[in-house]
Amino acid sequence: MSATPPVTRFAPSPTGFLHIGGARTALFNWLFARHHGGTFLLRIEDTDIARSTPEATAAILDGMAWLGLDHDGEAISQIGRIDEHAGAVERMIERGTAYRCYATKEEIDAARDKARAEKRPLGFDSPWRDKAPDPASDLPFTVRLKAPRQGETIIEDAVQGRVAFGNEQLDDLILLRSDGTPTYMLAVVVDDHDMGVTHVIRGDDHLTNAARQTLIYEALGYTPPIFAHIPLIHGPDGAKLSKRHGALGVGEYRDMGYLPEAMRNYLARLGWAHGDDEFFTTEQAIEWFDLGGIGKSAARFDFAKLENLNGQHMRAADDAYLADVVAQTMESRDGPDLTDNQKDALRGAMPGLKERAKTIMELIDSAYYIYAARPLELDAKARKLLSEDVLPMLSELTSHLRDATQWRAAELEETVKSFAAARDMKLGKVAQPLRAALTGRATSPGIYDVMMTLGREETLARLENQIAA
Repeated sequence: MSATPPVTRFAPSPTGFLHIGGARTALFNWLFARHHGGTFLLRIEDTDIARSTPEATAAILDGMAWLGLDHDGEAISQIGRIDEHAGAVERMIERGTAYRCYATKEEIDAARDKARAEKRPLGFDSPWRDKAPDPASDLPFTVRLKAPRQGETIIEDAVQGRVAFGNEQLDDLILLRSDGTPTYMLAVVVDDHDMGVTHVIRGDDHLTNAARQTLIYEALGYTPPIFAHIPLIHGPDGAKLSKRHGALGVGEYRDMGYLPEAMRNYLARLGWAHGDDEFFTTEQAIEWFDLGGIGKSAARFDFAKLENLNGQHMRAADDAYLADVVAQTMESRDGPDLTDNQKDALRGAMPGLKERAKTIMELIDSAYYIYAARPLELDAKARKLLSEDVLPMLSELTSHLRDATQWRAAELEETVKSFAAARDMKLGKVAQPLRAALTGRATSPGIYDVMMTLGREETLARLENQIAA
């Protein structure tokens, strides 16, 4: 690392949602910049006008905001820099490192068909490479890079190591289309240079692009950035990540009930490691992150590991924060809006609730008893526990609870235990139906904590409601 703070960037194309691979790329760039006290920039690569949409841009920004990956300065629109791209091409032509090519599509197709038949590389050798065009010509043209025909292009990659590409494999790629729009290869180089990007951290499917872009850097007289190409994410079976593995939009993970801090933790571990640490905070990730911790092998996405990490982050999270996430999630899913009293009850019950849950959706389900309106909807297991032969016992227990002088957990526990002992019943035979009647579920936080959360009036009302059902 030089003494100059690094500048990284995330440059998504707004043609769809922010998928999990893109989110990890953004995270690695963000962590690297934050670790070194540098700058993290966002560039929307929207030069593909036919496929780019405002909705996709909004989805990308929303996904990054949810993940907490704040970028420095305003997001840059690539299409707004077309004049800069064209200016760079003119400089290359003046330097003799690019040329106008007047070859027609039919000529190019014919040349490639011949190369295919002769089993040669399909790169097009333009007859205009060393031919001076007529200055007065008004024929349509593209601008191509005058790539070296011999030698090698070397990438000293911060992750992959030294990678060499034979220049005979790197053809004279198009820089500017006949309609004047820049190609991806050109726009990326010009934008990264003008934005002062020092490190390009991206998936290793761009490794060949790095060789082509290095030639463009050299053709412009620019110094290439440091490249770091990270292995792609595969599914648990080792195959390329697909929707069945988890190649979903970031927003879908939010909808499934994962916390952003857990997603950051999990995505960081997909291809990067700090010793054997699995669970860590974002602050620790920033402190530890560097390119040396990135491996060369493809990472494997595993929902079970993600869920386990999410559970750990939930248990470590502040109770009020989790309660707010639950309330916001319920509102966003058209669930009931919690009253202030219910929000207070949710915060109070959170220590017990989060011990058993691994996702926000499980938390919402476990907290059902707090926001449920009478009569409660019983799940299948709760209905089984509240069979007709149990109701007389539950009615008698309700009378004892009604007589409790103080509504405190210790007294309630003593009442229930004494009730069970007097009838020679195992405590579970009493507590389980009691839990089912009060929560509508067969599992919940401690039943005495539930009764304290609900309070005397609601507890007795729910029991009477079930007895009378």
